[in-house]
Amino acid sequence: MPKSKKKRPAGGVKSWQARLTMDADQITAAFLSSLDVDSSLWQYDIAGSLAHARMLKEVGLLTAGEFRKINKGLMSIARDMDAGTLAMPIELEDIHMVIEKTLIDRTGQAGMKLHTGRSRNDQAATDLRLWARHSIHVLSQAVRDLQRALVDVARHQGRLVMPAYTHMQRAQPILAGHALLAYVEMLDRDHCRLAGTLKRLNVCPLGSGAVAGTSLPLDRRMTAQLLGFDGITRNSIDATSDRDFLADLCYCCAMIAVHLSRWAEDWIIQSSNEFGFVELSDAYCTSSSMMPQKKNADTLELIRAKGAGAIGSLAGLLALLKGLPLAYNRDMQDDKRFVMPAVAAVHQALVVARGIVATAKFNRQRIESDINAGFLDATSMAEYLVGKGVPFRKAHQIVGRLVSAAQANGKHLAELPLPALKAACEKFESDVRRYLGAANVVRRYRPEGSAGLAQLNKQLAYWKKELE
Repeated sequence: MPKSKKKRPAGGVKSWQARLTMDADQITAAFLSSLDVDSSLWQYDIAGSLAHARMLKEVGLLTAGEFRKINKGLMSIARDMDAGTLAMPIELEDIHMVIEKTLIDRTGQAGMKLHTGRSRNDQAATDLRLWARHSIHVLSQAVRDLQRALVDVARHQGRLVMPAYTHMQRAQPILAGHALLAYVEMLDRDHCRLAGTLKRLNVCPLGSGAVAGTSLPLDRRMTAQLLGFDGITRNSIDATSDRDFLADLCYCCAMIAVHLSRWAEDWIIQSSNEFGFVELSDAYCTSSSMMPQKKNADTLELIRAKGAGAIGSLAGLLALLKGLPLAYNRDMQDDKRFVMPAVAAVHQALVVARGIVATAKFNRQRIESDINAGFLDATSMAEYLVGKGVPFRKAHQIVGRLVSAAQANGKHLAELPLPALKAACEKFESDVRRYLGAANVVRRYRPEGSAGLAQLNKQLAYWKKELE
């Protein structure tokens, strides 16, 4: 049973508690606390506090001596946080109050002046923007690293002809590098999304106060410059209640996770015994506790699973925000419980994915052994007829019937005799053989962005330059 609330003696530990006469019981204090997640913001909170203190000194709200004491006190707190020795009682609720209370204990009156013109509302919003900005840099680098790994494999193993699939059925032949670069394209959109999110979030809310600003002569642009922001927020109400940038970051994570999941699904299938197209390093596989022959692509399966968490984080954060009136509400304390795990999980998945890609091998012998199965050259045969003046829809029907005939006789299209082809359409000549077979098809791809060798070389040159 929760303990009953008790009267508090004058002069409690919280900055705001003079207004209240009762302490929360132990269970309620734990319920109010967010230290389990926001303690990771301590570096950003100290950075924001240092910038705020310097600005207060410049506008005359702190003396030089008071600023030196605050600076020294915050640095000592940083050392203790880094060493993991700073006490963080849950009664203080969050990292902002822990740092402020510790600073006051260590510096006295000077520390009590640090919060001048500042609220936890704009303080927390600033810390979150600093954290999100750093997280975007970390994610962006991990995305680029995975892109480089994919491009490297495409450069060294990508000229292998393999089947492409639609509806999980063999469709047309491609170069393996073309499939790899498809994921590079997806990841590049992720990189661009992160850059757009960074541009939108990089404005400083500090100085917006609780909701309406302050009557004190704060220099918000100075603080923003000290913290590396591009500018300041324009509206104090929006500044303290805006979490769009966290939703944007969650969306970026969800899309990265979805792209990783699609790639993981492809390679789970392609590394199976039934396909055998991709050989994964043992370092990224596990075995079975019962079946000694097993080599399981568990890392790929876990990467695929991360998509569920990232999508759930996005949905959860949007659900948290959807009904909140202006401006700040305590619901927002839980924003970090959605976005922080999403960022951590997606970053981890990106790093592991890079290792998987860098150590994987395409099984040339297995792929080439049945590359012409599934009539991958049927479209090319139809396009041959188009080149002879046959309308495409008619050519499509002619080749469709030839595919049925070849399948019934256990043959490839290239194995059908010329008289049988001419019986289907008088436009067929002996030169049709140059259009048939997977290797011939790949050599004939023409438009930019196609799956042929010339296009692959052009794309590899582009990505080499882009990723340098």
